[in-house]
Amino acid sequence: MIIFRYLTREILLTMSAVAGVLLLVIMGSRFIRYFANAAEGEIPANILGSLMLYHMPGFLELILPLAFFLGILLAYGQLYLNSEITVLVACGTSPNRLLTVSLVPAALVALLVGIFSLWLTPAGALHNELVLEEQRSKLDFSALAPGRFQEFGSGRIAYASDVSEDGERMQEVFISERQKRNDGSPESVVTRATQGYQSVDPDTGSRYLVLEDGERYSAEAGRADAERLEFGTYAVRLARAVEAVETDSAEFATTTTLLNDPSPEARAQLQWRLGAPLMVFVLTLLAQPLSRVNPRQGRFAKLLPAIFLYVAYLSLLLAAMDAIGSGSLPAVIGMWPIHAGFLILGLGLAFNAQRKGMSG
Repeated sequence: MIIFRYLTREILLTMSAVAGVLLLVIMGSRFIRYFANAAEGEIPANILGSLMLYHMPGFLELILPLAFFLGILLAYGQLYLNSEITVLVACGTSPNRLLTVSLVPAALVALLVGIFSLWLTPAGALHNELVLEEQRSKLDFSALAPGRFQEFGSGRIAYASDVSEDGERMQEVFISERQKRNDGSPESVVTRATQGYQSVDPDTGSRYLVLEDGERYSAEAGRADAERLEFGTYAVRLARAVEAVETDSAEFATTTTLLNDPSPEARAQLQWRLGAPLMVFVLTLLAQPLSRVNPRQGRFAKLLPAIFLYVAYLSLLLAAMDAIGSGSLPAVIGMWPIHAGFLILGLGLAFNAQRKGMSG
């Protein structure tokens, strides 16, 4: 039990450190992308935290198997480097015993990955898609910040002194845009209004910005003529009706729904979700023999080949998922030969390690 607790602690601590670094990198990259969208007025900044939170299960689903794989490599590599494996061999510990110890934390990680892949990841992806779809259905100025000039919709520049909390109304509205006259010549149009709100045409679904109590100026540099229009109510079409993004695809479907769906896309998604926890056990078989290094080589000697092996494994699974979804690969075959191939490779490496001895 002392050896078991020691090895398990080393693996999980190393895995946690690697997972933390990878999670920060991936979440930072996604946050920068969302932040750029918010800066351009495409999404409001107040939903960034929610989007990142619901993306986290999908990130962890991919990060945890890699982090656990690297955790075994680095933890056991350090044991070889410090000759602690030699002491374990002298005490009667065999590679099979070490593998048994490794499979216990692997089962815990596989359980977490299974929860993410089978439940939390599709639920989080659906939530984010619904939130983004809701934002797309709202008025374009819902993402505008009061007191700032921002671009929104078809190159328009808008300014509002104040925007309501629900993003439905603006006060002291200024809009500048470029249009064409009837003869095709360009002109600059500036519109000012006391307030504005959204209106949706029930017949066409097109969205309009309805402005109240303002003026509209049409002019072009170098031309002597200009137009000025005073209005009590003026409607500006923001966007034509667009079809809503499909949220019933296999990516957002629950696992129970996928089990009853015979379509190729559902079969591909289901095999990916079921294969994610299985991948943890396969990587455990691969990691233990690959962690065996000579003290003179250093603990990172086999790290690069191991990462290449993981990338090949993951790339083949993703390629198989695309092939199943497109119908070019039968779902009966699916991803299982890939898992079986790497499982056989791991068993072969483990058998070779057993034959040579842990410190041989």
